[in-house]
Amino acid sequence: MSTAFEVARDLRNGARAARADAHHLQWLESEAIHILREVAGQCANPALLFSGGKDSLVLLRLAEKAFRPGRFPFPLLHVDTGHNFPEVLAFRDTRAAELGERLIVRSLEDSIASGRVVLKSTNDSRNAFQSITLLDAIAEFGFDACIGGARRDEEKSRAKERIFSFRDAFGQWDPKRQRPELWNLYNARVHAGEHVRVFPISNWTELDVWQYIASERLDVPSIYFAHERDVVRRRGALVPVTALTPPRQGEVVERVSVRFRTVGDITCTAPVPSHAKTLDAIVAETAATTITERGATRLDDQTSDASMELRKRQGYF
Repeated sequence: MSTAFEVARDLRNGARAARADAHHLQWLESEAIHILREVAGQCANPALLFSGGKDSLVLLRLAEKAFRPGRFPFPLLHVDTGHNFPEVLAFRDTRAAELGERLIVRSLEDSIASGRVVLKSTNDSRNAFQSITLLDAIAEFGFDACIGGARRDEEKSRAKERIFSFRDAFGQWDPKRQRPELWNLYNARVHAGEHVRVFPISNWTELDVWQYIASERLDVPSIYFAHERDVVRRRGALVPVTALTPPRQGEVVERVSVRFRTVGDITCTAPVPSHAKTLDAIVAETAATTITERGATRLDDQTSDASMELRKRQGYF
């Protein structure tokens, strides 16, 4: 049994840890708000990429703190692959309506219909092809900056990314042509046809994101919480059983308690086993994990160590 001294010590240590976490989140929030205001000040026609996922939901809250009570100085933009989880799309529309902000949706289905995207089969992953639809939307509206929720802890090529990431007239990313960012000074100047991708939460981790969501009590799509779902085990991952991802011959369908750590194209996004049904439980589970969210859940990143970097060089988020 703990002594009164040990109990008091543990309470003091817990209080200190809580204060440290709060200070850390406040610092990250302040940095991100500064970056958003730099975009508004330097860029003529920016947009904020909003999918309804956890990272973009954090961006929306940060934008509220940066610009309310005024309107956002940019519209919201989403590239719909046609293979998104319906719960997330419904949440996207609801959240944009609640904020009263303009939501622009461009569909990969339209890119397929116009011949801009050609798939090998109807069930191919459309994740990589989002780049074409996104670049077409950037050209259509003349955006000179796109604000995204990418973080450096997600994947190795993300760690090479600057906060203001320059893209050439073809929408391509070259890590050797990125601009220095000394003393938090950012350069958003581009020529006509070029643009920058801006990542205000680049320095955040997955744990930071969930701690911030918990501290702000933000609503998130239901599939982030543990729920029962039919899955099959494939290549070391749990693949959800859907019309787009049916079980293959010889695979056994199991009913498992899972949740999604990230939400994307149904054909390449896997859930993880979980019983976390509250924000606090997700925070605790995230703190204990040793595998990044993309490493645990994104099947398209497992094809090659350079999968993400190759997509980014072609214009991916």
